[in-house]
Amino acid sequence: MTDGNDQQSLSQSIKGRLQEGVQNSVFREKALLDPDTVIDEDRIVGRDQQLDDIITYLRPILQSNRPPNMLLYGPSGTGKSLIINAVCEQVSDLATAQDIRFGVVQINCQTIKSHDRAVYRLVENAAAEAGVAAEIPESGISTDQKLRRFYELLSEYFDSVIIILDEVDLLVGRQRDPNDEPAYSKLLYQLSRASQLGRIEGDISVAALTNDPRFMENLDGRAESSFNPQDVVFPDYDANQLQAILDRRRDAYRDDVLADGIIPLSSAFAAQDHGDARKAIDLFRKAGELADRQGEGTVREEHVRDAQKEAERDRTLTQMQGLSTQKKLSLYATAIVPVYSNRNLNAVPSTVAFRVYQYIADLLDADQKSRDSYLRYMTEAETYNFVTSEKRGRGYGSGVHKEYTFVDDPSVVAETLQEDIRLEEIENNEELIESVVNAQINDFFEGN
Repeated sequence: MTDGNDQQSLSQSIKGRLQEGVQNSVFREKALLDPDTVIDEDRIVGRDQQLDDIITYLRPILQSNRPPNMLLYGPSGTGKSLIINAVCEQVSDLATAQDIRFGVVQINCQTIKSHDRAVYRLVENAAAEAGVAAEIPESGISTDQKLRRFYELLSEYFDSVIIILDEVDLLVGRQRDPNDEPAYSKLLYQLSRASQLGRIEGDISVAALTNDPRFMENLDGRAESSFNPQDVVFPDYDANQLQAILDRRRDAYRDDVLADGIIPLSSAFAAQDHGDARKAIDLFRKAGELADRQGEGTVREEHVRDAQKEAERDRTLTQMQGLSTQKKLSLYATAIVPVYSNRNLNAVPSTVAFRVYQYIADLLDADQKSRDSYLRYMTEAETYNFVTSEKRGRGYGSGVHKEYTFVDDPSVVAETLQEDIRLEEIENNEELIESVVNAQINDFFEGN
């Protein structure tokens, strides 16, 4: 009996804590901070020309005419998916009012490994859009059979359909030879020729979304001619546009929970990262999540800074997976120089970093590589976009050295590396390491 009462008490405690978390949350409508949410047009910022172009290209649907194919290209987070989905939603509402059976079939090609899998995903999504079963298996039948089923669905259930291929350039397929046609080229050819070849009865239009401005150069000649899209270019957002984007989503939060400066700071961080609106929105949301997690009723600048560090740490950890232990040690030794330095050190001299690397390798009883090896490791770190480098002269007759500047906060890189390669000895010798770093820095600058 006591166990039953204890279980009931635990259940009530869990429910109470859950409800308390909901009631005390800083969020009012968190879905507005999901980058994939289809938003109202009054929340769209800095994309007037792109919006006008896509409206113009899709207007023929409402006149029972075929719209052109489109190529939307620009860096990640610049509004390609946002704009095409927002316009398609409005076209769908107007088409329904006019008894036009309009459908949107969309796939993200990032995780699709082959032409056959892409066709099956199109079948699945077309069936879902029509509200019917796909009626074919994922394996055991040919790609042509899947393609025929796709065309059957379009012909039977839609007068007009737009097919959105997001991140289309990633649909490369299994190319056994460098000269093999990429899977996206074959798919674009098939889809853009479907109406002309009488494969479907209605109108079909393809919108291909890509980050690659040279995408069309990689298409097979037949696909390029058949696809023949209208281009819509999406440039980076600037800091002011990012600020306006976040300002128009501030009602995701409850009134009076955002401290001054939250939106400008989130925008500034994202502007440094190539004007990516997705990252600005993610950062804005994660700051609120941190406030909720800490049980605080106000989102402050420190939450934004902590959210930015978390994002950098996650990105750094992902990028570091391909580095060997020696490369991680080289990068770690370089990162701790500005972290432990008593000087305001933005760029790290390679001479100082290499000597710190030697000390760290000796401390950990690891193989100590040569200076040339260290420089090669750091060159690879540049390809991962951890650092940038510049050659500097020490003065007449003193030669040239490299200086490294970290793209992200070097303390985040150092912390992440320390966790990743489990440098327990580092934690036990931090004061000694700090003294070594500053001794090497002083020796370098006094020697110059």
